[in-house]
Amino acid sequence: MSLAPWQQGPLERALAAWRAGRLGHALLLCGPEALGKRAVADALAARLLCEADPGEPACGRCRGCRLREAGTHPDLRILTFEENANTGKLRTELVVEQVRGIGESMQMTSQRGGAQVVLIDPADALNTAAANALLKTLEEPAERRYLLLVSARPHRLPATIRSRCQRIEFHPPGRTEARAWLAGQGHDAARADDALDAAGGHPGLADAWLRGGQLALREATLRDWAGVARGQLAPLGVAQSWTSEVDTLPLRLRFVADTAAALARAAAGAPAPVGLTPPDDVAKLGAWFDQLNVLRQQLAAPLRHDLALAGLLAEWRTLMARKETSR
Repeated sequence: MSLAPWQQGPLERALAAWRAGRLGHALLLCGPEALGKRAVADALAARLLCEADPGEPACGRCRGCRLREAGTHPDLRILTFEENANTGKLRTELVVEQVRGIGESMQMTSQRGGAQVVLIDPADALNTAAANALLKTLEEPAERRYLLLVSARPHRLPATIRSRCQRIEFHPPGRTEARAWLAGQGHDAARADDALDAAGGHPGLADAWLRGGQLALREATLRDWAGVARGQLAPLGVAQSWTSEVDTLPLRLRFVADTAAALARAAAGAPAPVGLTPPDDVAKLGAWFDQLNVLRQQLAAPLRHDLALAGLLAEWRTLMARKETSR
């Protein structure tokens, strides 16, 4: 498996612990989104299930590797979002029915005579009943049985689960390494820099946004936002335009929230986002930011999001108008 440099380090440390007999029964692979935690979990599972010499990487040729690549390895279970049989849509949480049986199966003899691996992604989506069921398995560790929990929001996991896991932390690489990696993915240097700024320095997220067109969406969103602040665009018109695209609305609001947070930091002395200056009333900026995040959390509720967003945009215009008046 081809991994980025910042993924290779955590994998090598985990494998070194495994070869030394110090790898935990339960591992929590955690860190910001889009840093390749799942890719490392897959690579680690591949090595644990490979039947070749432990001193070598997963060979890809043995029976265990071939079964895993075909998705039919009897000692590998992957828990992720499944379709709801009643609605036909993917669930938004991992339910107890998915977790039941893990404990029993991990107490039984491995069908291939080697390790057993359960990979849960995203682990923070476990609902309360599922988390309680998993805890019973964590409390009864067995030799050569591994639980790999992947999470970008480990704080959402119960403390009783976190405390029983060996953590594998992921961190964004430095700017130079991130730029070099993005260049290796074929991205223009200037656009890569823009994407890195937008993604908070996360190269994986920057790569995904460049490939998926989200960087262009961000630029269009911030142009609309600035147009409202200058009185060039009507808040209700912009709100209706954004909310008419249900799939992109959460990302639009994220872009606005990230930029508002950067403006707040700029008001405290940090560099301001290019082309933007913070309003003079930092307290009101903070209150507006909080209201925006409340709206982001309520997107799944059956509300008139266009009206709520229009109100926020109107407040933003007023907030920025005060800045112009105070000059």
